[in-house]
Amino acid sequence: GLGDVYKRQFQSFPGIRHSCVLLSIFLSFYHDSPRFATRAARIFPSARAILKKKDAEEEMDHIWYWFAYSFLGYCLEKLFAAATRSSHRLRRCFVFLPLCPVYGFAMVTILLLGAEKLPGAWEQILLGMFAATAMEYAVHWGYERLFQVQFWDYSSTKCDVNGRICLPFSICWGILSMLAVRYVQPVLEGYAALLPEWAAALAVFLVTLDGILTARVLLTTHDIDALTPRTLLRSKRRRTA
Repeated sequence: GLGDVYKRQFQSFPGIRHSCVLLSIFLSFYHDSPRFATRAARIFPSARAILKKKDAEEEMDHIWYWFAYSFLGYCLEKLFAAATRSSHRLRRCFVFLPLCPVYGFAMVTILLLGAEKLPGAWEQILLGMFAATAMEYAVHWGYERLFQVQFWDYSSTKCDVNGRICLPFSICWGILSMLAVRYVQPVLEGYAALLPEWAAALAVFLVTLDGILTARVLLTTHDIDALTPRTLLRSKRRRTA
């Protein structure tokens, strides 16, 4: 057809072909249209590889965002525990790594839902409230079903759902997520772009290894305060004794 004729003519001239590839990539970035990107990849084979590279880079960036927000969440939990004089001072969800994964999952979900593109602060707060609260409920349910542990319990607030979520902390989620999207995320994007691929692979390996050790401790003790290297050493000594 006529489209095939134009396709062969464009691909026969390298300069025109490369210009069209760059234009198609630019438009797909600017409009963020998967439909347009798919059409561009069909016409220009070079665009397909670049678009795949873009998707891979975005996935890697979200890995770093998960680590960053999980660590920031851990720091926030430590401050909250100190301010409220909580009896649970450990506050991390791994044996070794200082991470609270619910914060990482919540923020990555909020970013994937397009919080950065929302024009107003109220829209970002509402999205953060609903998305983070849903993720908080899911993570709590998973810990309770798999390991019979509860990292938090909101039953004392009297406006909770099964002790897993509550209105006051949902409001906190909304405000914190809005502040993170507006002021923290731009900084993280700059740092994430500088990190190499091997570092992401190493980070995933470490969190996977620590996750296996964490699951072992929780399945054995059913105690969140037992997430320490000392617990692992004790269980190893018992097996060797």
